[in-house]
Order: sequence, then structure tokens, then C-alpha cells
Amino acid sequence: MAQPTPIRKDPTLRNSIPPAEWEARVDLAAAYRYAQLVGWNEGIFNHITLRVPGEPDHFLIKPHELTFEEVTASSLLKLDMEGRPIGEDKPINPAATTIHTAVLMARPDINAVMHVHTEEGIAISALKGGLKFFCQDSMNFYNRTGYHDFEGIATDPDECARLARDLGEKNHTVVLRNHGLLTTGHSIGRAVTTMSMLIRVADAQLRLMASGGEILEPKPEVCEHTALQFDKQRNSGGKPEWAAILRKLDRVDQTFRD
Repeated sequence: MAQPTPIRKDPTLRNSIPPAEWEARVDLAAAYRYAQLVGWNEGIFNHITLRVPGEPDHFLIKPHELTFEEVTASSLLKLDMEGRPIGEDKPINPAATTIHTAVLMARPDINAVMHVHTEEGIAISALKGGLKFFCQDSMNFYNRTGYHDFEGIATDPDECARLARDLGEKNHTVVLRNHGLLTTGHSIGRAVTTMSMLIRVADAQLRLMASGGEILEPKPEVCEHTALQFDKQRNSGGKPEWAAILRKLDRVDQTFRD
């Protein structure tokens, strides 16, 4: 009989950190667990980060060795914007430093960054025309999505400036060409729910293209109007959606809170 997955946790950590940081740790651990639950994970690879409340130059990330389903609030690492550990020092994915610090340093309004390699995302990232705007949800990404050309595995610090440029000043999403998808948010809940919508839209677009039928796209002014409506929802914080995800995770396995 298979043994249960070992959960990495430190029961003493909660008493040594501020409540706001602990809440952020729980939220980020939940984001990893949710990504695993819905099948966005890829072994120990890919990464999700969250800026530490009250510490704009520090962010949280999982240790590289852990799978998404092993992540707990206490297992997360704190890093500075150079990728240096604050406290516990464990290996991280080098690409995480390049990708996530590029976004967090360039955009103080962004606190959460999510990057995954789902099959739909990889396919869309290699599609020359990129995203199409054929349905309501797809218009959330209209004029709000940057495209960053592939430069190899993202371990070169010089790439940070180019990724920040391609993110731009108002985009909330980046298609990493020939690579995968990246979403952002003021909160971790917004980054996660944006990724959920993006993956669903990518899948629908690929299915639609495979049908061979002509794709109907509304006029640009309609797409922009709808994008502005989505912007208002983004500004509201997305708390109800995130609360629903947390309830679902609690029903499945509450150990992410440890």
C-alpha cells in the first residue's frame, strides 16, 4: 500500500512571525494546493509567489524540492528581490528568481505572481496569433496581456528588464512565448482566478480552432468595454471567489494551513 505524501511543516514557526505574514503563507500554500488539485502542477516545477505584507522587498515561494501537494504555510521560504533567503536557506528554482522578481520589482501594485506550464498554456504560447477574443471570458485579457519572447530557460538576470517591459504598466497577464502562462494580482486569489479563466479560455480557443470553423470576434470597442467591466471586478479584490476555493481545499485536506 502506498505511503501518504510527507508534509513538510514547522509547528513552531507560527509563533515567531507576524499574523499578516502567517495569513499570507496560508493563502500561498492554498494556491499551490489548488493548482495541484485542478491539475496545473508539473512535478516539483513551476512556481507561485506572494509579496510579504508590510515587507515590499520580500516574497514567499516554495522550496524547489517540494511538490505542490506538499506545500504548507510553514514550509514556504522568504526571499529578497535578489533571490537571497531571509531566514531558512533551501534550494529554489533559479528561473523563479528571474521571472518573479522581474514582475514584483517592476509593478508595486502586484503582490502575487502565478506561473504554470499547462498543456493548453504551452499550446497557446506557441500559437503565432496568440489569444483570440471570441467569448466574454476571453475579453478579460483584451489589451491586458503582454507577450514575452522565449530566450531559453529563464536563469539570466538580464532577462528581468525585458520581461518587465513586456508586462507593461497595466497588463495583468503575460504569455511567455514557447513556454507557458503567467498571471498576476493584487492578491493571490486574483492571480489564481485569473489563471483559471485564462486556462479555460485557452482550452476553448484550441477546441474552436480545431473545429475548422470561422471564428467570430466582436468589434474592438465591445472587447474593450467588456475588459473594463472585468477591471472593475478585479479592483473589488475577488474575495468571494477566493473564499470559495479555501472552503473547497478545507474539505479536501487542511494540512496546507500547517
